[in-house]
Amino acid sequence: MTFRPSLFRSFFLGGFECSTHRRNDGRRLDLIAATRHDLLAEEDYRQVAEHGIRAVRDGVRWHLVQAAGPGQYDWSAVQPMLQASVRTGTQVVWDLCHYGWPDWLDFFSADFAPRFAEFATRFAELARSETGQAPTVCPLNEISFLAWAGGETGHFNPCTRGRGPEVKRQAVAATLAGTRAMRQAVPGTRVFAVEPLINTVGRPHVEVDVAPSEARNAGMWEAWDMLLGRQEPELGGSEDVLDAIGVNFYWNNQWWLHEGRDAAPLSVFDERWVPLRVLLAKVHDHFKRPIFVAETSIEGDRRALWLRYVADEVREAIRAGVPVEGICLYPVLSHPGWDDDRYCPNGLLEMDPKHGRRPVHAPLARELRRQQQDFAEFFAELSQDAAA
Repeated sequence: MTFRPSLFRSFFLGGFECSTHRRNDGRRLDLIAATRHDLLAEEDYRQVAEHGIRAVRDGVRWHLVQAAGPGQYDWSAVQPMLQASVRTGTQVVWDLCHYGWPDWLDFFSADFAPRFAEFATRFAELARSETGQAPTVCPLNEISFLAWAGGETGHFNPCTRGRGPEVKRQAVAATLAGTRAMRQAVPGTRVFAVEPLINTVGRPHVEVDVAPSEARNAGMWEAWDMLLGRQEPELGGSEDVLDAIGVNFYWNNQWWLHEGRDAAPLSVFDERWVPLRVLLAKVHDHFKRPIFVAETSIEGDRRALWLRYVADEVREAIRAGVPVEGICLYPVLSHPGWDDDRYCPNGLLEMDPKHGRRPVHAPLARELRRQQQDFAEFFAELSQDAAA
């Protein structure tokens, strides 16, 4: 049977950066507001559609919706975005918690999972009311990264150290509670789990213990396996929880470990760099369900070259039998940096509108058009080969 992608309205998606965490200095980030996407959602959806992008990732900012306290909801920031998706015919995968939650809620409390489930259910009901369809959601984005940055290094909320496994279990429990509550209230709700796709190798040219790098690589599977009940089944995971797997892959998702220091990025030209097609095959072999590249980008003038690399690797993965459903340019809109507000030029669209439109990064736009055409021809060839 020939594979044809069917998960999204377009093979290439656009992702709007929607992080809302509190940094360890106490500052709350809100990248949707920082890029004015909250005010320009309809214009943004229409502009990416001009580039053949009819499906996007976007965010529901939990900290705003429930800023007033438990049981109190203000959907005024969300409804215009839902309505914009309908008016523009845009399919949206909604991140319900992109690292941030209301200030009044203790992440480690027994209330966290049921509070998230209540919020998720209310959103699913609202989405059905506004759009006429059950939503597609990513309940908690990048549980593994949240466990590392929030639980091990203390970079952002909950700003703890040495509690990564606890953070991961709590996030998994909340995802499971939210998933089951949404599906009960709004049948047909689809749930995706999006996690980083990584590879770590030992220090080059030195005989060292490989255990640290192996442990990091093994950790990549934990959140997914917990959700599916394959690991720590007491959390309540089961195989029916996830409809699809999203993998995030950037130029710096492969590292080598310095002895006694943090990891350093591995060059794509290094002999120990594992091709993306191989990593995608490993994910599919492990989970046997649809997968998609949920985030990928690079800054500056290499944007087009990076997309070419990712697209070429995805094509080869599909040719080898891996059902990759799409590639999401994430972010599709350039944005201020998390740590210092520096401008991160990594999108198809630049941040500041000129004459009512976001400027387009022309080299990336040209490469995107080329890849869209190449994939259209590629899928047509696959169909012809199957029919022969």
